[in-house]
Amino acid sequence: MTARTLVLIRHAKSDWSNDLPDDERPLAPRGRRQAPAIGPWLVEHDLVPDLAVVSIARRAQETWEAVTSGLGREVVARDEPAAYTFGGGDLRRIARALDPGLGVVAVVGHNPAMEEVVEDLTGRWVAMPTAAIAVLDLPGGWGSESAQLRYAGRPADL
Repeated sequence: MTARTLVLIRHAKSDWSNDLPDDERPLAPRGRRQAPAIGPWLVEHDLVPDLAVVSIARRAQETWEAVTSGLGREVVARDEPAAYTFGGGDLRRIARALDPGLGVVAVVGHNPAMEEVVEDLTGRWVAMPTAAIAVLDLPGGWGSESAQLRYAGRPADL
C-alpha cells in the first residue's frame, strides 16, 4: 500500500461578536489575517492537496477560500457535512472513504476533532489552535490505524 498524506487544517479564528448559529459564524479579522499563510506553506512543503474536504461551517469555508489564494493552482474541494463535527471518529471515517488514488488530502474542520485524530493515529497529543495544521503520513493508505506526525503548528506564526 502506498503512503498517503492527510493535512488537517483547523479553521482560522471565528467571530463571536454576533448571535449567529454556530455553523454561520464568519472569520474574525485575526482569522482573515492568519489563514492566507497556510497556502504558501503548503506550496513550500510540496503539500498542495489533490482534494480538500471542507466542513460546511462558514468559518471553515472562509478559511479554505483564504488558503486557496496562496496555492497557485486550483484544488478540487468538496463541501462535506460530515466534516462539521467535533469528534475525531467522524474525520477518520471520512479519511477511510477517500479514493485510494489520492496522494495528499486536506481536511478543513474543527476542534476537538482535529486533536483527537492526531492523537488517535500518532499516539501524541498536539495542540491545534485556530489556523493550525497537522501533517500526517499514513503508511498503510487512507485506512491506516497509525500515522507519523510530520508537522504540527500554525504557519502564520513562522
